[in-house]
Amino acid sequence: MAEPNENLLRKLEEIDEQYSEVQRELLDPDVLSDHRKVRSLSVRRAAMAPIVEGFRAWRQAIKEIEDLRSMVEDEQDKDLLAMAREEIPALETTTEKLLEQLQQKLVMADDETIGSVILEIRSGVGGDEAALFAGDLLEMYRRFATRKNWSVEDLEFHGGEQGGCRSATISISGEAAWASLGYEGGTHQVKRVPATETQGRVHTSTATVAVLAEPEDVELDLDPNDVKEMITTATGPGGQNVNKVSTAVHLIHQPTGVEVRMQDTKSQSQNRQKAWQLLKARLWEKQRAEAEAERAQERNKMIGSGNRAEKIRTYRYKDNQVVDHRVGSSFNLADLTGGNMQPLVDELIELDTANRLAAL
Repeated sequence: MAEPNENLLRKLEEIDEQYSEVQRELLDPDVLSDHRKVRSLSVRRAAMAPIVEGFRAWRQAIKEIEDLRSMVEDEQDKDLLAMAREEIPALETTTEKLLEQLQQKLVMADDETIGSVILEIRSGVGGDEAALFAGDLLEMYRRFATRKNWSVEDLEFHGGEQGGCRSATISISGEAAWASLGYEGGTHQVKRVPATETQGRVHTSTATVAVLAEPEDVELDLDPNDVKEMITTATGPGGQNVNKVSTAVHLIHQPTGVEVRMQDTKSQSQNRQKAWQLLKARLWEKQRAEAEAERAQERNKMIGSGNRAEKIRTYRYKDNQVVDHRVGSSFNLADLTGGNMQPLVDELIELDTANRLAAL
């Protein structure tokens, strides 16, 4: 039986302790009165549970092997000795399989514990058709969230002249939201005959998606004193409040230069809350990306670079087919855009897990 990696065991023990601590917190009356805290802790517990259960099963199997080996050394009864010698190899096989499964789960564990993401969708090349396509992507994510029983909050929306959207920002919260949606970052390409096309020619348009993990306050190195806040009047098309009432919030994180503007609601306090929410997500993503680059420049945490310049997927309406260029697989377009994204997500997770295991 191969000896387990010490770092792996140490990490598994840490998760076991964290799981017990989360269990204790969820019994605390003060915590139970905070619905946001309960949701966050429940997501973490759900993500850690399979790992903890597997680790405890592994430890129990190890103990049984040790007990059987002691029996072999001390037992005089031939039947009991034969039984012990027969059971040990089977248990050793079980422990090796459990450890292999735990290692696979462990490389995705941090992703699973993040239960809230911010999606920024923008129309790219293709004018009005690109805006329509961006709107289609937005609806695809909404439908997927509905299937997963996740909650969706609109943060910002700028419609296109012919429909769809020039840009939209939404927050999606639910169990394993980041693990499922973290691969959506990049350039999405569509090939279809636009509704505005009179000659029936197929056009190629693009939209970009950025995916930001939405962090808990405790995870982010952010000093509010480093943020410059300005309150201004809203700009652009709108109702009577535009250019008259100061409700738009503009935040600048001075150490990094990261900026956020929010003017989607008529309430200054709501715009401020949404602006801080988005600023924290952008800063967390910046910190995560920098730390990841330091740890391993040769590989990326997402499959591919995940940056906006990279084409990750093509939607071919004529063939009713979607091709994801990272896994090299095709999917039914109507199913995918209808919200049935799970088969694609499963393939992306499988490939990412293999890549991460290879890089250990």
